[in-house]
Amino acid sequence: MSIAHGIKRLGVLGAGQMGTGIAFVSALHAKVPVLLYDKSAHQISKGISLIDKLLAKDVSKGRLQPSDAAEARARIQTVDALEAMRDVDMVVEAVTENLDLKRAIFREFAAKIRPDAILATNTSSISITKIAGAVIPEGASAAGEVGKAASGRVVGLHFFNPVPVMKLVELISAVQTSQDTLDRSRAFAEACGKEVATSQDVPGFVSNALLMPFINEAIMCLEKGIATRDDIDKTFRLGMAHPMGPLQLADFIGLDTCLSIQQTLYKGTSDSKYRPSVLLERMVDAQYLGKKSGRGFYEYNN
Repeated sequence: MSIAHGIKRLGVLGAGQMGTGIAFVSALHAKVPVLLYDKSAHQISKGISLIDKLLAKDVSKGRLQPSDAAEARARIQTVDALEAMRDVDMVVEAVTENLDLKRAIFREFAAKIRPDAILATNTSSISITKIAGAVIPEGASAAGEVGKAASGRVVGLHFFNPVPVMKLVELISAVQTSQDTLDRSRAFAEACGKEVATSQDVPGFVSNALLMPFINEAIMCLEKGIATRDDIDKTFRLGMAHPMGPLQLADFIGLDTCLSIQQTLYKGTSDSKYRPSVLLERMVDAQYLGKKSGRGFYEYNN
């Protein structure tokens, strides 16, 4: 029986929390062989250790048979060069939120990965259209057949953190994205066990265009002394039935990530309502990045 998404082998670039999570659900639920690449050998080691822990936890809780866990683990292979992903059917980029970095990576994808592979970005805020422009061959017209074929395979496939737990994937089309790329990407996300929501290619898409200003306003509320950290978070936990307050959520997302997305919103819209909180900027300057660094609005014993 044919697979609707046609993805027989997946590449994932970036072995951080997002990349390893994407590799995990792809191998376990979509049952697709995965090639995982990161320039940092240390990050690869951490990522594989996390995957092993997740599989062991699912087995210990009876959610997964040991044989199924072993099969999923066997589908994940690490590689030490992007060239090793030459023959994948789709590659997902999962690196930090930086447009120049992502465009450089996608230029490498265009040069080193087969020309019919889907090129997906896990960005949570950056323009897919700008990223897609990077894959057009030098000298080719964006409106010509070569340019359209190249950029038409770029798509936004925004998984949510933590990937093994969160049920949503946000699907974002660039101006250039082909319908076939969109259809296959949706089918692949669904094969990974996810529900799919679509968004236009606007700064922050749907999710972060709503979430980040909410978090930013909570930080400004703390900055202005309107309420304490604990009372801000308590208000949303107990008054609105949120599982955690906005300041704790910011810590879990990463304050550097929050700032980067807020800056993208501000720059992309020129709307003052998206101006990042001064306190958020100072926290990032101090390297108080949240849970991952051991300190943000709360302290953590990592």
